[in-house]
Amino acid sequence: MSALVDLVDYDEAVARFDPVIGIEVHVELGTATKMFDGAPAGFGEEPNTSVTPVSLGLPGALPVVNETAVEYAIRIGLALNCSIAESCRFARKNYFYPDVPKNFQTSQYDEPIAFDGFVDVELEDGTVFRVDIERAHMEEDAGKNTHVGGSTGRIHGAEYSLVDYNRAGIPLVEIVTRPITGAGERAPEVARAYVQTLRDLFRALEVSEARMERGNVRADVNVSLRPTPESPLGTRTETKNVNSFRSVERSVRYEISRQAAVLDADATVTQETRHWHEDTGTTTSGRIKSDAEDYRYFPEPDLAPIVPDRAWIEEIRAALPELPAARRRRLQGEWGYADAEMRDVVNAGAVELIEATVAAGASPAAARKWWMGELARTAKQQEVELADLPITPAQIGALQSLVDSGRINDKLARQVLEGVLAGEGEPEAVVVARGLEVVSDDGPLLDAIDAALAAQPDLAEKIRGGNQGPIGAIIGAVMKATRGQADAGRVRELVLERLNG
Repeated sequence: MSALVDLVDYDEAVARFDPVIGIEVHVELGTATKMFDGAPAGFGEEPNTSVTPVSLGLPGALPVVNETAVEYAIRIGLALNCSIAESCRFARKNYFYPDVPKNFQTSQYDEPIAFDGFVDVELEDGTVFRVDIERAHMEEDAGKNTHVGGSTGRIHGAEYSLVDYNRAGIPLVEIVTRPITGAGERAPEVARAYVQTLRDLFRALEVSEARMERGNVRADVNVSLRPTPESPLGTRTETKNVNSFRSVERSVRYEISRQAAVLDADATVTQETRHWHEDTGTTTSGRIKSDAEDYRYFPEPDLAPIVPDRAWIEEIRAALPELPAARRRRLQGEWGYADAEMRDVVNAGAVELIEATVAAGASPAAARKWWMGELARTAKQQEVELADLPITPAQIGALQSLVDSGRINDKLARQVLEGVLAGEGEPEAVVVARGLEVVSDDGPLLDAIDAALAAQPDLAEKIRGGNQGPIGAIIGAVMKATRGQADAGRVRELVLERLNG
């Protein structure tokens, strides 16, 4: 195990070492049943209720491949520009752990269903970085261990452990990159953008809900350092099961600084798995990383090879939906956003929100104004994602409709927005309950105008003399008197009529 060392400043680390990363992304497929048996592949059921003899690895229980999972794996492979295997087979990956009831995982080893692909990843400033895909293969998930007692939630120091086999056998596709080189100081950003690109891809393909907080998408992040880009690859560490974009970026950054410190101390980086700790932003040692031969892979004798029909593959290819990058380009053209505006929308995770708001009747400009303005500020203050705010695109569409109809102005609309976010109901109900509708009756407006002119007769004389500069002060006084519920344009018209009449 590596000795404990101080971290090297990140900028100094990437100035003196060339980071190389590799990422293994596991995605749980959204099939109705498990990979090799008929147990339901749901989420949140009582422990050990979504199981069959196959899930539990009972003697004599034989697996059957889930055809839909194979189709989803091919969809993913095609979307990643991979070649689809003429024939592939499953293998047994042998290891003991309580959440693997068979003492082996049914996976694919030397014959993956998809291989040799790539995906283009767009960074926040618009730079496009190509990531080469080595393979995408099918396998099954393990169960879930819960370690009770102790201070870390891990097996070390726990009083006892519980095992839930509901997740055992859930279909997975694991996507493995080739070593990602040339990213330099932007390696953490590339890692984050790559995982986010895959998450968006899974959702567009409708192969998974891809909810990282549920573990539908998990990333194992490999990091190594070498003296120069021409040097051989360094010894890598693998940080396991990182399940948020932010954590992917932070874990890469941390490992670069930590490994640089190890090398500076003339120590050796240990090839090992590591655990990511969100609370401290650090990684800790897990176990020495096993090589492939340690798992004693051998062909699964209970499953026949999979030979995807070429015509079926082409049917799947023809039915692929519009992929996220193409969709963003199309929407940008339809909405008329500048490149920088669209990047901001993408980086904020607001593409779907704005699309739904436009569908609800708002203009693209109005939709962007709300989501990237007031709502983005609120999300930042509350430290939540935009999509997690308690407001829907339909409600924003209804709010903008009230503005467009003249019933409220922009200032009042912000108060309505505040009410909706506070749980006071739909925009219409908030307008009524708070009495926010614009004063459209000229009578009360004229009363307020007369009071404002009487209070500032010098300004009234200047306006009569043709100087319209002071009219803003009169309008401001009227808006204050009407609690912002006057139509400023109508107030201006009435002031000029009053003084010029």
